[in-house]
Amino acid sequence: MKRHLISAADLTRDDAVLILDTAEEMARVADRPIKKLPTLRGRTVVNLFFEDSTRTRISFEAAAKRLSADVINFSAKGSSVSKGESLKDTALTLEAMGADAVVIRHGASGAPYRLATSGWIDGAVVNAGDGTHEHPTQALLDAFTLRRRLVGADSGLGRDLQGCRVTVVGDILHSRVARSDVHLLNTLGAHVTLVAPPTLVPIGVEQWPCDVSYGLDEVLPKSDAVMMLRVQRERMNAAYFPTEREYTRRYGLNADRMAKMPEHAVVMHPGPMVRGMEITAEVADSDRCTAVEQVANGVSIRMAVLYLLLGGAEPAAQAQPSPATPSRTEENQ
Repeated sequence: MKRHLISAADLTRDDAVLILDTAEEMARVADRPIKKLPTLRGRTVVNLFFEDSTRTRISFEAAAKRLSADVINFSAKGSSVSKGESLKDTALTLEAMGADAVVIRHGASGAPYRLATSGWIDGAVVNAGDGTHEHPTQALLDAFTLRRRLVGADSGLGRDLQGCRVTVVGDILHSRVARSDVHLLNTLGAHVTLVAPPTLVPIGVEQWPCDVSYGLDEVLPKSDAVMMLRVQRERMNAAYFPTEREYTRRYGLNADRMAKMPEHAVVMHPGPMVRGMEITAEVADSDRCTAVEQVANGVSIRMAVLYLLLGGAEPAAQAQPSPATPSRTEENQ
């Protein structure tokens, strides 16, 4: 593992499989009466969120607390940021408080990279979503969910997603999840197809390691997993499609379309879902939809990431976690 987790593109196949395997060990903690490990006792993890979030922020908080870390939740609203404080001064404040890891979500693409490379803080930096750039832990939990569903929890250990066919549908242009998923799933051997209206396909997508289609129906029968994305109206400054009804008719996933998918195929959604637009309630509530499962898996994945960045470099099954385990920073000195 590297010192920071900024982009899914930075992960090698071995890095990604190590995280997925470690997450399997962490998932077993959730089945215990006491859902705690002493691994990060005495460490401080700061959740630095400049954008609104429910799943990601709570997931990181739960992950850090299950590893016995001290957690500080920082929200831009109601803080000095609303008074005009810069990212640098905020970072220097966190460094003065002794942050060992900073989980940052920011509206500007590249903010986590800037924080990690500026020298403002010495702790590990984890990208929890930056602008329309990337969201690497979401891609990891998506891959974790896919491997569990298509390969199996125990039988999937050490394995990647070679040969898996994943279709990502919706607002690709504004989606950091789509970018991270394309990079990570390709690294793990999966074949990714993006489906969207031409207006919601990014410029330069031909350089991405994936295929692009403008029609959903012809891709569904060949998909092992279909990931539906929300239309991010809050990032739009123009009309990218005529009406919501038109978008739903062409790119929404309903029961009839789900019936065209192979029997083993699953439906995924990173959330929040807009029921009735990109996905119907019938599909969202079906057994084939993994949306809630993805949220649960997100805690395991984020536990694995924090453990590997701050606790140790081996899978939890091979390394007995303890407060004395050296940090990655100490190991590299």
